[in-house]
This record gives sequence, structure tokens and C-alpha cells, in this order.
Amino acid sequence: MPFQAATAIPRRAVTPAAFVRGVVAAYEHYGRDPAEALSRGQVAPELLNSPDGRVTAAQFEALAGHAMRELDDEALGWFSRRLPWGTYGMLCRASITAPTLEVALKRWCRHHRLVTEDVLLDLEVGEETAVVSIRQLRDLGPFREFCLVTLFRYVLGFSCWAVDSQIALRAAEFPYSEPGHVSVYPTIFCRTVRFDADRAAIVFDKHYLSLPLTRSAADLDNMLKGALRLTVLPYRRDRLLVERVRRVLREARGRVLGAEDVARELALSTRTMHRRLREESTSLRDLKEEAKFELAKQELMRGRTPIKRIAEIAGFRNEKSFSRAFRTWTGTSPREFRGRYR
Repeated sequence: MPFQAATAIPRRAVTPAAFVRGVVAAYEHYGRDPAEALSRGQVAPELLNSPDGRVTAAQFEALAGHAMRELDDEALGWFSRRLPWGTYGMLCRASITAPTLEVALKRWCRHHRLVTEDVLLDLEVGEETAVVSIRQLRDLGPFREFCLVTLFRYVLGFSCWAVDSQIALRAAEFPYSEPGHVSVYPTIFCRTVRFDADRAAIVFDKHYLSLPLTRSAADLDNMLKGALRLTVLPYRRDRLLVERVRRVLREARGRVLGAEDVARELALSTRTMHRRLREESTSLRDLKEEAKFELAKQELMRGRTPIKRIAEIAGFRNEKSFSRAFRTWTGTSPREFRGRYR
């Protein structure tokens, strides 16, 4: 697939040797010699059979890119027919004119059926989350893991680039047993990964779907000129980070969360979280105050919970400090505020 992410290729080796073996298996499938492709990727022969072997994104890019051109198959033998070089670029072109990410992903899933019926991609939208799933209609055999992981990375890579935002996954699940190189999955996807699942799926906040596509056809032309990036790393910028922090704080309901706790829920380092919030012109402290206020208002408007208990739920030491803060927020006391809604 001829597209690249907007971030620099990392030099850390995170792509498992199992995926390198997946490329080699494509050559075996077509009865071809992988020597030139392995040379392009600077892959040492001993790495092929190493259970803990890794290559960098740059190495894998060179290896897979050469293989796809040489075999003229962007699916690398996964499907019952070849997907000629440029197939996934065509899917990008079909999706880039969509007004929002939701429309773009629906197009991607629909048009993917035109290139192969061996797998079906689908977008489901729930109350809080969106799910992209893959249903297998053909036994993918030894290609299954490599195929499913790569298809999701294609979808994520294009989506992040198209809306100029990291799409932070809540979960990922796969219908096969935990592989020996499971340690790379949090880097590729997210912290919450489940195996032996009923289907292959990635889950994320549905609000990403409403983000507009910010790229033009000219931008796409330039992007497609870049090198292949099968292991697409997400953008550093997350245009929904503030909303994600708000969700974590809302769900705490009185539990005191430190910066480390919030960052852990977001699968970020504390330093990175603080820096990105500054880039969005806010801070964790401000968002905590906002969350306290919103929670307190909701409880007061219900009119049942004692104010002392509301103070505890909102994370205050006592009713007095809560009343003082609430008057600062609204210019009125909690009791007066509640009286308006009775």
C-alpha cells in the first residue's frame, strides 16, 4: 500500500520477525525467491527463525514495499486473487472526498468488498464507541495474523492522516491465540488487547467519527508518493484528548485520580499528557475543576443526594470547602442552586 504517516519512521525495532516471515511466505506462495526483498530490508538470514527477532519500521517498509511491487500483490498472498500495486491507494482516493471520518470509513469498508470478498470490513457505531471489524469469509491459514493486523493498520493509518489526529484505541481483539510476540501489540494498537475473541475488531471513541477530513486531493497525491508504511504509527496530536480526559474524570465519581492515574488510563506518559494538554490550551487541574463542577451540578439538580455526600462524590474534603468552591463557580450556594430546580 503506497502511503506514509506524517510522523518520522522510528528507529526502534518493533516489527516482529513473524511479519517478516509473512512476507517470505508470500514469495513461497508465488514460487518466487525473496532474496532481493530481504536484501532491500537489510534482514539478516538468522532473524527469520528468531522467536524474539525484530526489525525497524524502515526495514519492514523496504522489505514489504519491494515485495508488493515484485509480486504485484499488495495483499501479499492473503487472498484468493492478487491486489495489484496501487489497490489501497485507490481506496484512499475513494474515501478522501468524504466530509467526515464516519463517511470515509463507511466508503472504505464498502469499496474494500470490490477488491476482495475473502474478508468483509464493517463499521458499527454505538452510544459511546465505534468498532471497525473484519469478518473472514475464507480460511486465511498461516496468513491470518499478518493479514488482520495489516488491514487494521491500513485503516488506522489512513484515518489518522485524513483527520490529522491520533485515533486512540480503547481496545483491540483478535480471533486467534496470543502470539509469542504479544509484547509488540500495545505498541501497534493499544494497551487493552484480547485474543481468542469471536472476531477481529478495533474499538475507539465514536466522537472521532465526526472529525472532518482535512486533506485535499493534492495532499493525497503527495502522501502517496511516499514510501510504504505498513506499521503506521499514530499521530502525536490527538484532537479529542481533552474529551478523553473529561471521560476518565467523569467515570472516577469521587475517586481521587492523580496525574499518573489519568495518564495510565490514556496509555500515555504523564509528561506527554501534560504537554499535549498545554498544546490544547488547558491543563489537568482545569479539567479536574470542570469535572467537579459538572458532577456537582448534576447531583444537585437531581435533588435527592445530601450536600455533604455530593461534596464527597465531587472530591472535596468536606462540605464547607465544597460550598466555598461552588459559590466561586456560580455566585450562589449549593442549597440555593438546588432550590432553583425543585
